Amino acid sequence: MDDFTGICLDGGMKESVRRVLRRETLEADFVVVGGGLAGVCCALTAARAGIRVILIQDRPVLGGNASSEVRLWALGATSHMGNNNRWAREGGVIDEILVENTFRNPEGNPLLFDVLLLEKVSEEPKITLLLNTAVYDLEKSEADAIRSVRAFCSQNSTEYVCAAPLFCDASGDGIAGFLAGAAFRMGCEACAEFGEEFAGAEPTAELLGHTIYFYSKDVGRPVKFVAPSFALKDITLIPRWREIRARDHGCAFWWLEWGGKFDTVHDSEKIKWELWKVAYGFWNHVKNSGQFPEAETLTLEWIGAIPGKRESRRFEGDMMLSQRDIVEQRVHSDAVSFGGWAIDLHPVDGVYSDKPSCVQWHSKGVYQIPYRCLYSRNIANLFLTGRAISSSHIAMGSTRVMLTCAHNGQAVGMAAALCSKDKLRPRDLACGPRLEELQRELLRVGQYIPHVRLADPEDLACRARVTASSELRLAELEPNGETLLLTQPWAMMLPVGPGPMPLVTVTADVTAATSLRAELRVSGRADNHTPDVTLKTLDVELSAGNCQSIPLKFDAAIERPCYAFVCLMTNDNIAIQLSEQRLTGVLSVTHHANKAVAKSATQAPPKSIGIDSFEFWTPQRRPGGKNFAIRVEPPIDLFGAANLMNGFARPTAQPNAWVAEFADPAPAVTLKWSTHQTINRIELSFDSDFDHPMESVQMGHPERVMPFCVRRFRVVDSAGKVLAARDDNHQSHQTLRFDPPAVTDCLTVQISSPMSSVPVALFAVRCY
Repeated sequence: MDDFTGICLDGGMKESVRRVLRRETLEADFVVVGGGLAGVCCALTAARAGIRVILIQDRPVLGGNASSEVRLWALGATSHMGNNNRWAREGGVIDEILVENTFRNPEGNPLLFDVLLLEKVSEEPKITLLLNTAVYDLEKSEADAIRSVRAFCSQNSTEYVCAAPLFCDASGDGIAGFLAGAAFRMGCEACAEFGEEFAGAEPTAELLGHTIYFYSKDVGRPVKFVAPSFALKDITLIPRWREIRARDHGCAFWWLEWGGKFDTVHDSEKIKWELWKVAYGFWNHVKNSGQFPEAETLTLEWIGAIPGKRESRRFEGDMMLSQRDIVEQRVHSDAVSFGGWAIDLHPVDGVYSDKPSCVQWHSKGVYQIPYRCLYSRNIANLFLTGRAISSSHIAMGSTRVMLTCAHNGQAVGMAAALCSKDKLRPRDLACGPRLEELQRELLRVGQYIPHVRLADPEDLACRARVTASSELRLAELEPNGETLLLTQPWAMMLPVGPGPMPLVTVTADVTAATSLRAELRVSGRADNHTPDVTLKTLDVELSAGNCQSIPLKFDAAIERPCYAFVCLMTNDNIAIQLSEQRLTGVLSVTHHANKAVAKSATQAPPKSIGIDSFEFWTPQRRPGGKNFAIRVEPPIDLFGAANLMNGFARPTAQPNAWVAEFADPAPAVTLKWSTHQTINRIELSFDSDFDHPMESVQMGHPERVMPFCVRRFRVVDSAGKVLAARDDNHQSHQTLRFDPPAVTDCLTVQISSPMSSVPVALFAVRCY
C-alpha cells in the first residue's frame, strides 16, 4: 500500500475510519522548548558542553521577539547606555551573537539576525532543531518528572515525541511547565508578600500587554493607502496620537501595546487583532489625514503577523526574585547570571491609557540572578528560562528583557550539561561544590556573574610567571585640537585607589573670567558606577584665555579600588580640550537623560515605592564620547599584566585588563613555567567594548569592530614556533585548540595594536 494515498498497490481501495499522524520518536539528553534568544542560548551552551539537545520552536525562525517576525531590538543591562551600568553587556554565547551581528549587520537588518541565529544552531552537531513545531502534550515518568513532550509540525504533518531526562521551558508562555503541573502565577502580587513597596496593597490580575510593530519605506514616488475596514477610525482614541511621526517605525512604537486586562495566553489572538486595528489606524492617519505631506512617498513595507509578548505565566522556583533583590542589589551565593534593565511596568490599558506609557525605575547598578530562580520547585527535571523564570511581577518588569533572558538561558544550558553527565536533577546543583562548579564552567565560557571571580585550579596560566612588553601607566591623554563646551556637566571616569587621589590636570579655553566647579565623586558601592558620593568640591577661579592648564588637586583619600568621577560642572564660558586617544576601562560621561529609558537626568521616584533617587551619568555613543585631554600625577598604574590572572574579564571596580603603552612597537605577553607543560587549548579574552549595547535590529552602529578589540595576534612557543594566529578577530573570546597538544615551558601572545589611538588590551590568558 502507498502510505501517502491510501491506495493499495493492487488497484483496490483501502477503507479507513481514522488515520494517525506520522510519528517520530527522538531521544536526547536535554529538550529545550522554545527558540527565542533564551532557548537558543540555552541549547547552544548545552550542546557545546557536550550533551545532545533537541530544540523545539513553534515558529519558522529562531529569536522570538528578536526575530524578523516581531523585530524588537534585543537589549539587557546596558539599557541603550542610558543608565549607570557601565560595561554591562551580557557575556558568553549571547555576546558572541551580538558581536557577530554587529560585525556582519551593523545596519540592524532583522532578516540577517534570523540567519545568524539559524547558522549558529545549525553548526552544532549535537542540536536537533525542530522549527514550526508546537508542543501540545507530554508524558510523565513520575508525578514530579517529565518523560517526554509531544509536538506537532504543521509543515511536514508530523508528530514528534521528544524524550530526555531533562527539560527546559523557554517558551515564554510556559507550555511545558503548564502541562507538567509546575506551580506558576499570573498577575501582580500584593506588596506585603515580598515587601515590594512598588506593588499595590492587593493582588490583581493585571499584566503587561503585547505590541505589534510596522516598517515603512520611501519608494520615491507617491503611494496611495486604502485602509482595511477593521482599521481604527478615530485616532484621537489614542491619547498619544499627537506624538505620531510619519517616519517613525519599528521599535519607535514600543508603546503600541494592548492586552494587559486579558489572559495574555488564551486571549492572544484577540489582542493581536486589536493591535492590527490600531497599527493600520496609525498608518491610515499618517497617509490620509493630510497632516504629513512628507509621507506621500512612503509605503507600508511590513507589519507584524504575531505580537511581541511581555508577560504571561511566571513559574515558581526555590526562590522568587523580588524588587528588593534588584534595588538593593542583594548578593546571592548561587548567582549564575545578572540583570540591569529598569523595573519597567506599563499601564494595563496600554495604548488607550491616559497614563504614561511606561514607568521605568533603575537600580544603581546591576543585580545578581540566583540559580534557584531557574528551575521549577515542584517538577524535578524542569529548568526555567526566558521571561517565565521565578520572579515577582515587579521583578519581572526587569528580568523579562531578552538579553537577560538569554544570559539566564546560558546558565541553564550549562547546568543541564553538568546534570546530564552525572545523572543529577536541577536542584542538586543549588549549593556547595556543585554550584561552584557551575559558576566556574559559566565563567570559563564568558558568562559574567557580578562579584564572582573565576578561580580555576585547572588553569596552567595561573602557575606561570607572567611578563609583558610594556604596561600602561596612565600619565596623559594627548589633546587632538577639539574642545567640548560645558553646556552640561561632564566627567572622566578614572580607575583609582586605594590611596591618595592623583592630581588631574585638564586644559580649557575660557571666554570670560569665571569659576569652574569641579567635584570628585565615587560610588557608594565598589562595583557600581553611580557617582552618588561626593568626596571633595573645588571652585577654581579662571581668567579669560585659551589653552589654560587647570590642575584639580582634590586632597582626598580613596579607600578602596573603584572608579573616581572627576566632574566638571556646567559653565558656558569653558570649553575642555579633548583627546583622540581611547583605552580599555576609561570613559567620559555626562549628566544627561537618555529619553529612551529615563524621564530626566535625575531619577526622583516617590518616596513610598522603595526606589533610590540618583543621577544618571552616561557616555555618548561613538563617534562622540571622546575623553578629556588630561595629565595625571602620579600616573595611574592599574593596567599591569597581573590583571590577566585576576579572574575578571571586563572592567568592574577596576579595568581588570593588561593594557600596553600607546607607543609599544611590539605588544606581547609571555607566560614562563619552570618545567614543560602540555597544553591542549588557550583561551583569550579581548575587549569588545562591553559598554556598547549592540542593539540587534533597527539601530545602526558606527563600527563593525569595536575600537578596543585586538584584530591580529599570534601565539608562539619557546622555540619561536607559531602555534596559532588570527588576522581577523572581532570577538570577545577566542579558544585556540592544539592537536597534537603543545609541549613547552614558554608561551608568548604577540598582539598588533587595533589603531594608533588605542593601545593593546587583553583581559585574560588561560591555558589547559
